[in-house]
Amino acid sequence: MSLSEDSQDHLPWVIAVCTILSLAFVVGIPGNAFVIWTICGRMKQRSATVVLILNLAIADLLVLGTLPIWIYSIAHTWLFGLVACRFLTFLVYCSMYASIFLIMALSLERFIAVFYPFAAQRWKKKRATYAGVLTIWFLSIAFGAVVIPFRGTVSEDTGLDCMSYNYTSNSQLTACLLLETLVGFVIPFAIISTCYVCVGRRIGKMTCPSRRRSARLISSVVVAFALCWLPHHVFNTISVVSALMEDSYPETARELEDISNMGVYIAGAVAFLSSCINPLLYAFAARNFQSSVRLAKLSKLFEQMAPSVRQEATKEATSLTGKEETLTSMEMI
Repeated sequence: MSLSEDSQDHLPWVIAVCTILSLAFVVGIPGNAFVIWTICGRMKQRSATVVLILNLAIADLLVLGTLPIWIYSIAHTWLFGLVACRFLTFLVYCSMYASIFLIMALSLERFIAVFYPFAAQRWKKKRATYAGVLTIWFLSIAFGAVVIPFRGTVSEDTGLDCMSYNYTSNSQLTACLLLETLVGFVIPFAIISTCYVCVGRRIGKMTCPSRRRSARLISSVVVAFALCWLPHHVFNTISVVSALMEDSYPETARELEDISNMGVYIAGAVAFLSSCINPLLYAFAARNFQSSVRLAKLSKLFEQMAPSVRQEATKEATSLTGKEETLTSMEMI
């Protein structure tokens, strides 16, 4: 979608999309850069949670760095060639997968820390943490590469359009969009939701402030991600349904396609907001920490988010022992 002569009717949508993307860039670039600087420059000891947050900020910064090019292309036209089009698209999708996989890892890490604190001790070693992070980036690159052959269309009338896809059949479109929605949202979010339902029930019975604080923060990251990415995948699903109904119900398929074409750009712009929200959540949470040095609040937040596993295990064991003693006393009565 660009402001060519045949697309002036889309002007309100173009303005809305460019405004959302500009907001994401202005807020997200300094926010994620500050998170990276805080963790790398002010924290000598980095827990598994902090390492995951660092990589989440890096993924968000990578995708936000491409926004000026997308904003210009949406408002005018694509000037950078097919190779750049596909590379930048790959970077965006790679970061999308990395974000959801990292958030899933944060959820699993919190689940293990709450339910299996002793077992978590060997998984929180640096070697295991970095191996997990490398695996996440490898999978993100692999799934992100799927979109490369299909992004960008070239025609004699309009030239290169980097905003569209050159699927050769409805089967190809359906397979690619379902893969993106299932791997990039449905399956990971099902795992994330399950983890937090279990963690929420367990933490409700505990009195450890740091656990409650970190669980609230990470759950906020999860909710923000879901709200930002859900519209994008809803329109993906509409496109799939339209493709499947094209032969049997052509009129309905065209109506669904029009709905998808109308909403896909706004939904895509909203998805970019997920990359700028996390630093805002960290900053808001850091306000709860009293410190004479303002810049130290964020690092203090990260330090208290994931206390040592040994301490957590001790607290857990003490808590369980206390409950067992109480139950024994009640049984004796």
